[in-house]
Amino acid sequence: MKPMRERITEYSKGDNLDLFWRLFRLRERSGSRLVTGLLTLVLSRMARRHGGYVGKTAVIEGFLSLPHGLHGVYISRYARIGSGCRIYQNVTIGEVEGKAPQIGRNCLIGAGAVVVGGIRIGDGVKIGAGAVVHTDVPAGSTVVAPPPRIIRREGFPWKDTALGLR
Repeated sequence: MKPMRERITEYSKGDNLDLFWRLFRLRERSGSRLVTGLLTLVLSRMARRHGGYVGKTAVIEGFLSLPHGLHGVYISRYARIGSGCRIYQNVTIGEVEGKAPQIGRNCLIGAGAVVVGGIRIGDGVKIGAGAVVHTDVPAGSTVVAPPPRIIRREGFPWKDTALGLR
């Protein structure tokens, strides 16, 4: 267990999200509308304190790593995020016409990236800082910007593949 001083320092920086995720999981399991509503209120206040937003119906499987806390992170209520993903600060996982991304397992999304629309991001994808992605990305790919393009794909020879975004 960490010393109290270290825990207080982490909490004041906004990086300690243990309580947030415990309440998030509790809300998922809650069968009562009243308890769900109260937990949603508490969670939205906590997320606001940390400078981010996680939609109340967002599906987050397993463990989600947020190295910089919720600072500037927006996760749509329609999003689905696989386990083992790492999301850095100021990332938007947004919706377009009620459809949000489905992000696979063990993905990395760099600072300031924007992932929007009803798209699929495969397992093990790395999205570079500042990339704007609105098309499907195959598993094992690395996407960078500008313009967003796949620069590496596991099992394929190197080829710079533009995603049609200009």
